[in-house]
Amino acid sequence: QWIFLKFFEKGLAYKSKMPINWCPSCKAGLANEEVIQGECERCGTEVEQQVRKQWMLKITAYADRLIDDLKNLDFPERVIAQQVNWIGRSHGANLNFKVDGKEDYLKVYTTRPDTVFGSTYMVIAPEHELVDKYADEILNIDEVKEYMIKASHKSEFERTQLDEKTGVELKGLQAINPYSGEKMPIWISDYVLATYGTGAIMAVPGHDNRDYEFAKEFGLPIVRVIEGKNNEELPYIETDEATLVNSDFLNGMSVEKAMKAAIEYAEKNSFGEFKTNYKLRDWVFSRQRYWGEPIPIIICDECGYVPVPEKDLPVELPNVENYETSDDGSSPLSTITDWVNTTCPNCGNFAKRETDTMPQWAGSSWYFLRYIDPDNDKVLANMDKLKDWMMVDWYNGGMEHTTLHLLYSRFWNKFLYDIGVVPTSEPYAKRTSHGMILGPDGRKMSKSLGNVINPNEIVDRYGADTLRTYEMFMGDFEKEAVWSTESLIGTRRFIERVWNLQNYLVDGSEYSDDLEVLFHQSIKKVTEDYSTLKFNTAIAQLMTLQNEINSKKKINNKEFKTFLTLLNPVAPHITEELWEISGFKGKISDNEWPQFDEDKTIEDIIEYPIQVNGKLRMTVEVPRDADHKQVKDAVIASENGAKIFNENQVVKEIFIPGRIYNIVVKK
Repeated sequence: QWIFLKFFEKGLAYKSKMPINWCPSCKAGLANEEVIQGECERCGTEVEQQVRKQWMLKITAYADRLIDDLKNLDFPERVIAQQVNWIGRSHGANLNFKVDGKEDYLKVYTTRPDTVFGSTYMVIAPEHELVDKYADEILNIDEVKEYMIKASHKSEFERTQLDEKTGVELKGLQAINPYSGEKMPIWISDYVLATYGTGAIMAVPGHDNRDYEFAKEFGLPIVRVIEGKNNEELPYIETDEATLVNSDFLNGMSVEKAMKAAIEYAEKNSFGEFKTNYKLRDWVFSRQRYWGEPIPIIICDECGYVPVPEKDLPVELPNVENYETSDDGSSPLSTITDWVNTTCPNCGNFAKRETDTMPQWAGSSWYFLRYIDPDNDKVLANMDKLKDWMMVDWYNGGMEHTTLHLLYSRFWNKFLYDIGVVPTSEPYAKRTSHGMILGPDGRKMSKSLGNVINPNEIVDRYGADTLRTYEMFMGDFEKEAVWSTESLIGTRRFIERVWNLQNYLVDGSEYSDDLEVLFHQSIKKVTEDYSTLKFNTAIAQLMTLQNEINSKKKINNKEFKTFLTLLNPVAPHITEELWEISGFKGKISDNEWPQFDEDKTIEDIIEYPIQVNGKLRMTVEVPRDADHKQVKDAVIASENGAKIFNENQVVKEIFIPGRIYNIVVKK
């Protein structure tokens, strides 16, 4: 609540009436990030569009920094790409298209001001204020309003995914192209969103797929204004060699030059300006439900929105009998009059508390900071402690939070840094993202699908170490993996074989000659794989090592200690127990990690590939540093190699030390 008041104080928290994502089941507004393929992230109900007054956080004020500062972080490319694409920064121009015969303008944001002479009609969102303002002058207003009602039942996701283009012309209203002076029809269509850009577009059907489909559907003019190579078909998406045509003073210019010239012309004639725009919208921060932190604002008829004094924080939730949101979407808190009714901190007159609560993302955007100093009753956290602990060295989480918790917490941290509360502009130095474990049917685990694997049942039947090892062995850490009970049982067998290694234990303080190379190779690979989250290949190496030990039916103390230590991060319970049973001192977690000798990771004896006329025919075992004569002698000493020399006329021998021996024979 204190942080919210700081946002409010800096003008970054405000209440606004706007179209929002509305979940009819939860009866609450949702941020765009909480809508997954048109459905509520929490309950799965199809989301509708409603106009409501909501508290907003101005995350767009930090859009540039949220993108630009990614270059200083150790984040995976897919995480960076998802955040950049979600914020959706683009450069273009705001242009004003006058409504014919009116004082009003349709403001349009376009990334392609060079194509203005190809704009043949305008499209506005069904929620655009122009419709209500000129309802009496729109000749087909009943048809327009019917379309608006239909559009309100579609989520933004649905509206951007629809293949079929629908719309209604606003008969009686026209816009004027500020470049050509030509009049243009104005349409409403649900493929234009009120919350992106200005809620209005200049349609250029000759060079935009959506506009082209719309124009073809309704028989609207299509004008080519760009020509280049292979441009027979429309819509034409230009190449680097493209130039402007049918565009008055822009004719003959390259696309890049025409864009600059079009913006300069608009600025010179006062109907437009250069503009940077974002797909990112301000964060819908209020929820109409009981749970969540109360928004610490008091509403006074005289003073407006007044922050609750810091001395009165926190504002706590009252006890309620009914947690249900009302049918009109009002918060259940709104009916608790004893809690709602209060006095204004400014003027002392009667006032009411804000009854909306904060989303679940409020606390998760900063809780990690509080962990550093949880008992401090003076400040969010002690600055010296924050300097010791922040930034977070390594943060792992699911990709599903890339545009939720990860984005929100970066935003909050930057704001707290700006007001001097935290020492770093970014919260996390390194980010990794794990893949999702899917159900046995290949779908996301869900109770409704009946494909959820209960980890408690797995632990009870197969053991915690089996579950841990299988989860790390089942595939690439960053990719999805399908649960397989059969593979889980295979992992259990590996754990059992590890347990049985104690039966082969013998004295010994050095690696045995026949296992020394494999142990050094294993230490190297497992160490490197753990540090890069390649758990599956690290475990595979340990399985190889375990199989070799089993084949020899002996393992000495040093070897067993090393093996148990390497496996410990994956299977801590069984390895610690084996450590104790074997009489080793202390705990594995208290001992040093094994070290490898690079020279001892290299096999002294290698298999040399032997080719005849470029085709592999056999291999021979020779010392790694064997010369031509040694390799040839080894070939001749073998039965198959002797035949090569005895039964063929050797024309040439190609020897590359350490790599290959190719014998060229006459065909």
